[in-house]
Amino acid sequence: MSTCHLRPIGNAASRSESSVVAPRTGAVRVSRDRSVRSPVRCEASSSNSDISRRGVLGGAVALDLARNLEFPEVSDANVVLSKRWEQVDLPISNEVVLLDLGFTETDPKHGFLLGTRQTLLETFDGGKTWTKRSIQAAVDEGFNYRFNSISFNGNEGWIVGKPAIVLHTSDGGENWERIALSSKLPGTPLLITALPGTRGQAEMITDQGAIYVTDNTAFTWKAAVQETVDATLNRTVSSGISGASYYEGFFSNVRRNPSSGDYVAVSSRGNFYMTWSPGDVYWKPRNRPAGRRVQNMGWTLDDHLWETSRGGELYFGEQKGFSEDFKQARLGSRGFGMLDVGFRSPKEGYACGGSGSLFLTEDGGKSWKRDKGADQLPANLYAIKFTNPDQGFILGNNGVLLRYLS
Repeated sequence: MSTCHLRPIGNAASRSESSVVAPRTGAVRVSRDRSVRSPVRCEASSSNSDISRRGVLGGAVALDLARNLEFPEVSDANVVLSKRWEQVDLPISNEVVLLDLGFTETDPKHGFLLGTRQTLLETFDGGKTWTKRSIQAAVDEGFNYRFNSISFNGNEGWIVGKPAIVLHTSDGGENWERIALSSKLPGTPLLITALPGTRGQAEMITDQGAIYVTDNTAFTWKAAVQETVDATLNRTVSSGISGASYYEGFFSNVRRNPSSGDYVAVSSRGNFYMTWSPGDVYWKPRNRPAGRRVQNMGWTLDDHLWETSRGGELYFGEQKGFSEDFKQARLGSRGFGMLDVGFRSPKEGYACGGSGSLFLTEDGGKSWKRDKGADQLPANLYAIKFTNPDQGFILGNNGVLLRYLS
């Protein structure tokens, strides 16, 4: 792992010597009311019939019908959908696209929910109710930030977004320090992980496959790969990877295995997928396991890969880690695309998708049954996240958030 000392990796480095991290600004206090006074300056760069997660998010972002409507500051009316899930009332517009959530490790009931339009909500009761928060500096600068990912280690937290931005807190989100990223950063930050151990450690990945690691609270970053994925594919285009010649240069989905640090990423068209393990200097392209294009991929709690394909198919790797052999699960999706899979325990898991599709497995993914409670939701469900066995959430468009009833 080479120290890039604030320089972009791969082919981007040949175009410019400018830094990946711009000079940081001062601390930004997260507002807990409408009268926010935080005069910190923000700097940021602008940068088919099947249902896809990117399509769901893109379509919702395009809507701008209720930008100026006022909404309550606190949610107050949840609706029970089934014995396992309730819909949480959120104080946001339906046009906001929810993207991620995370909870502090010092208080597992204290967390944050992220989305488009600088959306930042906070909860102190495990996600039953949420309150609006804001970082006035981002609003004053005029950028419409899209907060993509949040992660905590203890009370230390990180947020990344688009245009390129990093927010850091060392006190559980009471105050946030803004760290601007250079316009020369290859791609848009998609995912950030607060690493365990010494404070100040984090790992960030962009949609072009750039991976950076910091161990000093983002004063410097180390490049974990030597080139972006488009450069890798141009170099290995004759390697037998189907669809690589049509690669558009970005990932549609990226997942990190928390137990090993391995990444699996789906190409923008779903033609193939790529993997990376700590210590590798390049991404490894791989053929998709089935004939239909890949929708999404991720990990089970026992380190097996899962993969959803266009048309609602679901597959599981037969070996732990990066398996070349996949077996199809009996799902019965009725043709709706499955956009995500998440497990509460090694046996109990959920798959979600278009038109409120929600399925439950109680045998580790071998068989599935439909949870009909979500059928009437006017939303596509596209992300599942369990922060612990008793605390889980499902994100959907139209401002839909489902909370697991433990």
